[in-house]
Amino acid sequence: MKHHRASFMPLALGLAWVCLSLPAQEQQQPAPPPQAPQPAPTPAPGPEPGGRTPTIPTPAPTPLPSPREPRREPDFRQQPFPEIQRPIFLSGRVVLEDGTAPPDPVVIERVCNGQPRPEAYTDSKGRFSFQLGQNTTLIADASVNTNADPLDNLGSSSRNPFGQPRSFSERDLIGCELRASLPGYRSDVVPLAGRRLMDNPDVGVIVLRRLGQVEGTTISATTLAAPKDARKAYEKGLEAARRNKLDEARKQFEKAVQLYPQYAAAWFELGLVHQRQNNKEAAREAYGKSLAADAKFMKPYLQLALLSAQERNWQEVADTTERLLRLDPFDYPQAYFFNSVANFNLRRLDAAERSAREGVKLDQQNHIPKLRHLLGIILANKQDYNAAADLLRAYLPHAANAEEAELVRKQLAELDKLTGAASPATQPQP
Repeated sequence: MKHHRASFMPLALGLAWVCLSLPAQEQQQPAPPPQAPQPAPTPAPGPEPGGRTPTIPTPAPTPLPSPREPRREPDFRQQPFPEIQRPIFLSGRVVLEDGTAPPDPVVIERVCNGQPRPEAYTDSKGRFSFQLGQNTTLIADASVNTNADPLDNLGSSSRNPFGQPRSFSERDLIGCELRASLPGYRSDVVPLAGRRLMDNPDVGVIVLRRLGQVEGTTISATTLAAPKDARKAYEKGLEAARRNKLDEARKQFEKAVQLYPQYAAAWFELGLVHQRQNNKEAAREAYGKSLAADAKFMKPYLQLALLSAQERNWQEVADTTERLLRLDPFDYPQAYFFNSVANFNLRRLDAAERSAREGVKLDQQNHIPKLRHLLGIILANKQDYNAAADLLRAYLPHAANAEEAELVRKQLAELDKLTGAASPATQPQP
């Protein structure tokens, strides 16, 4: 069996992360058929020699012209007016349970059919305002899902033929809701279905409620004590980062931590900028200083785990994700994924299986399909071949590309040899 188990060791980690129609033209009427040429008048014949009366040929009847077809008016009962599409603006406010605004920006998400999409950040007073589908400049860290805009799955593209974000109709909001996303907190939900284009854009107040068993926080306590000048530089840095002006953002965050060295949130944002500029050592140093200022501030942990995974330092990945999961075991299926990968590569199969199962349990919407693939590989190494094959078949439609799909088919073929079963996924593909 050992030679079979070895074939499941390789694991692709994938850790990188107008037209206004012209008025309907009148139908072109068919031209009447050409008329037969009229015969020239025939002179009256005289008597033929011999006194015989000549025979006069009967002229062919002249065809009458076809009448013009009447103009056809459009039947609006069969062709209703198209649904009006306009920009949809939404605004509101986010508060904590005590009525105060979150001290750090909070992501506002649109969730359609279970698929979340970041739309905006709150400002320093917890307010937000945005146009649906317009915001493409949000900074995505390792905890942000990078799936395509779920509105693409609602039957219409989110962009017009010229590549610009399109307007949405009321039908696009069916199955959608609005929420604030902050790990360690549960958000009120604002349903968007049934919302009309001319409604007041203000959706009201969204309340964030603290989870009782979570020790960590994405809002550092050090933020509340930040001096005014440091806070001003921090907010300027956030704005510059959103506009992708990374050098300006880095300068503002550096100014913020110089004015207030215990500013954990500013150190974290500085680390993100360094990471986006591919300065990994500077990013790691900034994340470390963020945790030194506030060890319960959860945001840096996942970024540090990502950096360590890219360096294949599996023990460090395992240690970092375990610290994060002790602080918050409810909101980070990505942390369970990294922890499972680390333990798998360290040959701790029981620990790897536990983390993968916990991650799958949290990831009910299958935002991280790689978790199922990973759990299948772990079970194959533990000789639970039937369960492993089921997981690999479920993952196959979510493979990242044709090359990975072929790898999964080969793994399924190997499992079929071990179990003696024939899998439809291993049949020749057309």
